[in-house]
Amino acid sequence: MQGKVIALTSLQNSRVKQVIDLRERRVRDKSEQFIIEGYREILRAYEAGYKIDSLFYCLELFLGENEKPLIQSLSSKGAQLFLCRENIFRKMSYRDRPDGLIAIAAQQRRGLDQLPSLIKKNTHSPLLVVAEAIEKPGNLGTILRSSDAVHLDALIVCDKCTDIYNPNVVRASVGTLFTVPVIESKGHETIHWLKKHNISIVAATPSAKLEYTQADLKQPVAIAVGTEQLGLSEAWMQQANIQVKIPMLGVADSLNVAMATTLLLYEALRQRRG
Repeated sequence: MQGKVIALTSLQNSRVKQVIDLRERRVRDKSEQFIIEGYREILRAYEAGYKIDSLFYCLELFLGENEKPLIQSLSSKGAQLFLCRENIFRKMSYRDRPDGLIAIAAQQRRGLDQLPSLIKKNTHSPLLVVAEAIEKPGNLGTILRSSDAVHLDALIVCDKCTDIYNPNVVRASVGTLFTVPVIESKGHETIHWLKKHNISIVAATPSAKLEYTQADLKQPVAIAVGTEQLGLSEAWMQQANIQVKIPMLGVADSLNVAMATTLLLYEALRQRRG
């Protein structure tokens, strides 16, 4: 392994406290850093060009041999290495079954001004998702995972309630947070941008008359989904070009927001693949 390795032998070490503190949003916001746990997630962040500041590892918890080449690669890019005792690593971990790797990385933030360059990279009609005020990290992470699966152009997180760098978003996304372009914006600014660029807003709502399979999703579209409890705000409902619903034949009136988004995305993919 390259670079100096520092052994962490005390739970009172300031670097141990740093990792634990980064679970808190206020600390992440102030430092503009976040934590990534797990081999797969750290690898995807590294491959996506995220700057890894520090890497904490525990040999006893490794699941295979792939971890060591990754550690060498991160060290060669300037990451500080910390070798941890198992009890210390478990204290830093936020998982029930840690695999021996935790990284501290620099956040990357994108605004609407970066969206045109992302769309221009692709030759197909833009396919976007707008997630308004999603509250649960697991839902946001699952939306990212589905977005990656259909090669979404960008996910626009509006009026965010959940930080995209919440550890549970990273975990639920299985690292696709680093492969899907994420834009953060205010709702009214996003509506204005979509209208200006002739991208149709498709609002998902149980009150719609049109079923989602009947909508034209081959055109440039932004699929808008809302909060788990209240759905989309009135502004999005009023400005939508189309409102669509997912048929519900049982007693529940709607699906989980992440599941609903997945259905809509795969319908768009089905239509676009002919």
